Amino acid sequence: MGPLSDIKVLDFTRVLAGPYATMILGDLGAEIIKIEQPGSGDDSRAFGPYKNGESGYFMSLNRNKMSLTLNLKKPEGKAIVEKLVTEADVVVENFRPGTMDRLGLGYGHLKTINPRLIYAASTGYGQTGPYSQKPAYDGVVQALGGIMSITGSEGGQATRVGPSIGDIAAGMFTVIGILTALHERENSGKGQMVDVAMLDCQVALLENAIARYEITGQVPGPIGNRHPSIAPFEPFDTSTAQIMIAIGNDKLWQTFTSLVGLEFEAPEKFVTNPDRIRNYKELRPYIEAKMKEKTCEEWQVILDEAGIPNGPINTIDKVVSDQQILYRNMIQEVDHPVAGKTKIPGIPVKLSETPGSVRSAAPVLGADTEYILQKYLGMDEGQIAALRKNNVI
Repeated sequence: MGPLSDIKVLDFTRVLAGPYATMILGDLGAEIIKIEQPGSGDDSRAFGPYKNGESGYFMSLNRNKMSLTLNLKKPEGKAIVEKLVTEADVVVENFRPGTMDRLGLGYGHLKTINPRLIYAASTGYGQTGPYSQKPAYDGVVQALGGIMSITGSEGGQATRVGPSIGDIAAGMFTVIGILTALHERENSGKGQMVDVAMLDCQVALLENAIARYEITGQVPGPIGNRHPSIAPFEPFDTSTAQIMIAIGNDKLWQTFTSLVGLEFEAPEKFVTNPDRIRNYKELRPYIEAKMKEKTCEEWQVILDEAGIPNGPINTIDKVVSDQQILYRNMIQEVDHPVAGKTKIPGIPVKLSETPGSVRSAAPVLGADTEYILQKYLGMDEGQIAALRKNNVI
């Protein structure tokens, strides 16, 4: 069932950052109990596109989970959470700071019930600081975190990165925090709180932008598809389509120039990578003209044989049929009880001895409520019926 099969997670998250984190944990075997509001559930259940009335957005982020509907504002709902916490290893939530405290379910309270509990909170700006109570979405933290300012066409407007990396990065760092806290618990026997902010994660992803600013004093801006510190490292037009070429060192450059037949009026301007960066505007036209002499497919074969990193710019329809992606099981099909057979991304972490797995499609809202209450709390049908009548579940 995976390397985390002994870990039980109570998942209070919704939309993207939190569900992405708990999906990763579930993929690696953890038992995920997703706690949702009765009647509506996770906000993303209302995000299209839909298949047989089920959200494709939600299904892509909530596999390998069970759904328990629970009204957290009801005393009975709070009591159920408290009982579940006694057996849980991890709680994950991505509400605004203070929300769980107001419900009486914050870390300060839950750790008194289970001192070994790992409590992970993924928020826009973290539990502390002047922005902590501000609402946040992916586009907002991409803007504040600087990533938009260095993305886009050269001289053009700042551009949001296509995938929601504000949320996705926070989800991944949340998993890192949880796994680290679980490891530390093996030594201390104590749980702790994991505080992850989307904005912090965006700053952590800036790669060398801060270093470039600190060293040169120049504010980095968007430069299109080329790399700010390596050349050539960008797409070029061929006679049919664009091809991405990445010449990461001077040895590759020597191979590339002889392979494609590049001849320069002043070759000394392009010998080293710093030379090529400094004389980039003179360099690009040489490569551009040469690459148009063949098709994208022809260049792929030539460059592959020489070990030059390259690739076409695949559209999504080509991604889902790419032979390497399929070979690595990165497109998997699940059978959803309502939507039917649906393709979703696979698991990128490949473990040789205890691999993760996609065991189940995303749950229908509340599908596992009775099972969870019976298994963990020993409730009978009458007790469950009473909770349903009182709108607790």
